[in-house]
Amino acid sequence: MPAKRPDLIILGGGLAGGLTALALRRARPDLALIIVEPGERIGGNHLWSYFASDIHEADRWLVDPLAAHRWPGYRVRFPAHERRIAEPYRTIESEALDAAVRASGTTVIRARATNATPTEVTLDDGKVLAAGAVLDTRGLTQVPAGLSCSWQKFVGQLLDVPAGHGLAKPLVMDARVNQADGYRFVYCLPFSPTRVFVEDTYYADTPDLHQAELTARIAAYASAQGWAVAAISRTESGVLPVVTGGDFDLFWPAADILARGGVRAGLFHPLTSYSLPDAVRFAAAFAADPALDTRSYAKAHWRRGRFDRLLATMLMEAADPPQRYRVLERFYRLPAPLIARFYAGRSTFFDRARILAGRPPVSLARAVRAIRGTK
Repeated sequence: MPAKRPDLIILGGGLAGGLTALALRRARPDLALIIVEPGERIGGNHLWSYFASDIHEADRWLVDPLAAHRWPGYRVRFPAHERRIAEPYRTIESEALDAAVRASGTTVIRARATNATPTEVTLDDGKVLAAGAVLDTRGLTQVPAGLSCSWQKFVGQLLDVPAGHGLAKPLVMDARVNQADGYRFVYCLPFSPTRVFVEDTYYADTPDLHQAELTARIAAYASAQGWAVAAISRTESGVLPVVTGGDFDLFWPAADILARGGVRAGLFHPLTSYSLPDAVRFAAAFAADPALDTRSYAKAHWRRGRFDRLLATMLMEAADPPQRYRVLERFYRLPAPLIARFYAGRSTFFDRARILAGRPPVSLARAVRAIRGTK
C-alpha cells in the first residue's frame, strides 16, 4: 500500500490507463500516481497497432518507443480489389506497456475496485484509498445505457511457421474469406520471416464469441496459405462495441462526476472500435491539465463521431451480412490520405462528402433510412 496519500488513482491498467500514467510521469514527475489493476500485467494480453499518421508528431514519444514491430506500409485484399498503401504501420505488445509503466515509478496495486468516488476507491479486500483525484479508465464489460451497438469480435494467434510465411508487410484486411456471418476479414502481422500473428475478425449483430470456431478458422486460413504451423505462442480474443447511435447524456449522465478516460469515456472510433489514437490524445490532454473536465472532453468526441456512427449504421443495417464487405471494398478505393484521416478520427468535411458520393454499394433505400436514424 502507498506510504502517502497519492495525487491520482487510475482505475484500470489497460491501454488508456497505462498511457495516461506515462504521460503524467513525464509532464508532472512530482505527482504521486497509483494504478489499480486486477490483472497480473498492465495492458493484459494484447497487441495494439496503429498507423504513423494516427499520432500527432508531438505525442509520438508516448507510443513509438513501445512499438516492437514496424513496417513501411500495408496491404488490403477484397474479392474484387487489392491494394498496397505506403503508410507506416506499427505494433505494440502489452509486455512493453507493462514494463514502461513499472519503470516510470508509478505504483501498481493488483486489486479490483468495487466502488469509487472522485476522491476515494474501495478495493475488493475492503481497504479504502484516498487520493487527490480518481480517474476511471476501466473497459466496458457490458453495453451501458445510452449506446446502440453492433459488435466486432476477434481471436488472434501468433503462429510459428518454420518454413516461412512469405509476408513482408501487414495484411490489414483479407476479406477473401467466407462472408456468411457478416463482414469478416483475416488480419496478418509478420513479426519475423517465420512468425506471423493471424487474427480472424468479424462484425456481427450479437456479442457472443465462439472462440473455438474462430480458432478453427485461423487454422483453416493458415492451411489455405500453405503454412505448416509448428507452434502457437500467443492467443488473444475480444468483443468490441461498434456504435451505431445513442444518447451521450444517458451513457454518461451529468450527475456522474467521477472522471473517466479511455473506452469508459467512449473514447474510441465508433466504426472500427479503434482506441489507440484517442488514448494517446486523451493522455496528452490530461497530462497537460490534470483538472481536465473529462466529461466535456468525451462529449465533444461524441459529437465529432456522428459521421462515423452513420457509417457504422450503414454497414450493419443497410446491407445483408454477406454483402457488408462491399462497403469497405469501396472505401479502400478512395485516396490514401483520406483513408489515413478516417482511421485517425480526423475526417474533413470534404472527406465525408467523398465517402458518401455516388451510389452506395448497399440498398439505397436502407442506406437512407440508416442515415435518417443516426444520432
